[in-house]
Amino acid sequence: MHLLSVKKQAFILATAVIIGFAPVLQAAPQLSIDVHRDPNCGCCSKWIAYLQEHGYTVVDHLEDNMSEVKEKLGVPAQLGSCHTGVVNGKFVEGHVPVEQIAELTRRTDLIGVAAPGMPMGSPGMESGNRRSAYQIIGLTKSGAEEVVADYPAR
Repeated sequence: MHLLSVKKQAFILATAVIIGFAPVLQAAPQLSIDVHRDPNCGCCSKWIAYLQEHGYTVVDHLEDNMSEVKEKLGVPAQLGSCHTGVVNGKFVEGHVPVEQIAELTRRTDLIGVAAPGMPMGSPGMESGNRRSAYQIIGLTKSGAEEVVADYPAR
C-alpha cells in the first residue's frame, strides 16, 4: 500500500512540474529554416547538419538553378555563396552561424544576412582549428550593407 502512495505522489509531482512548465514550453520559438542547395555540394549538407545540431528543423530543397533562387530571394551577387536559407521570409546566404540567424529574426530592418564566399572555418566549412577571417553582412530594407559580425582568423 505504501508503494502505491509513493507512485501517486510521484505522479502528482510530475504532473505539477509538467503543468508548471507548459507555458514555458509553449512560448519557445519554432526554429525552422528552408535551405535551397545544389544536390552535389557537400559543405551545404554539413551546414544543414550544423543547423540541426543547434535545434533547427531544416526543410531541404535540392535545386537545379541556384542563381534563379538567389535572384528570386533578392540576394545580391556580391553576397553570394553556395546555398541559401530562408527564415521568416528573410534570406540566409552561405555559412552563417546560428547567432546571426537569430539576430536576423529579431531585427526588422534586415531582409537577409550573408557569409559571402565560402569562408574556411565557418559552420560547415570547418578544417581543424583553422579559420579565415570573415564577416557576416546584413542587408537592410533600403539596400545598405552592414557588418553584423566579424570573425577573426585563427
